[in-house]
Amino acid sequence: MDLRPQDIVLVLKLVATSPSWSFGRLGKELSMSASHAFDSARRAERLHLLRISTAPPSPPRARGVLLEPIRTNLREFLIHGVRYVFSVERGGVTRGVPTAEAASPLREYFPEPSVLQPVWPDPKGPVRGTAFSPLYKNVPQAARQDPKLYELLALVDAIREGRAREREIAIRELTARIDDHQSIR
Repeated sequence: MDLRPQDIVLVLKLVATSPSWSFGRLGKELSMSASHAFDSARRAERLHLLRISTAPPSPPRARGVLLEPIRTNLREFLIHGVRYVFSVERGGVTRGVPTAEAASPLREYFPEPSVLQPVWPDPKGPVRGTAFSPLYKNVPQAARQDPKLYELLALVDAIREGRAREREIAIRELTARIDDHQSIR
């Protein structure tokens, strides 16, 4: 069973929001099809990053899916494995969305860089910087829709390729956010 980058994005979305979803709505929020969202959830479940169960119907005949991240496993993978499994590719100067140390919350820790900041390439992005490959191609669109998800993805990017101090702060911030969202269950 292969883990794919969109699987991590899906689990991070669940950390940032409610665990009760339909795959159609989750796919729409992440700019992927419902079937891709379902496949990502199944892979994440098989790799012990996610628990899937059926949510009780709210309105009559409606049935959702309860998707609960297994936070300790997710945290361990993000801290110790993501940088090796999903390494970063850098590119040239491009317009895009700031990530890693150039995005909140890490930008508060680091002064304005003298070099171009890392950005996910995106023609609708607000700044010019050095291209930094996102975990999944649709990350800029999903991040625009959900500020909490954006922060989580930027922190993961700092772990994927940051220097020691950036990684240390990103791990601390990411751990706090994953632990803080446990009350969402």
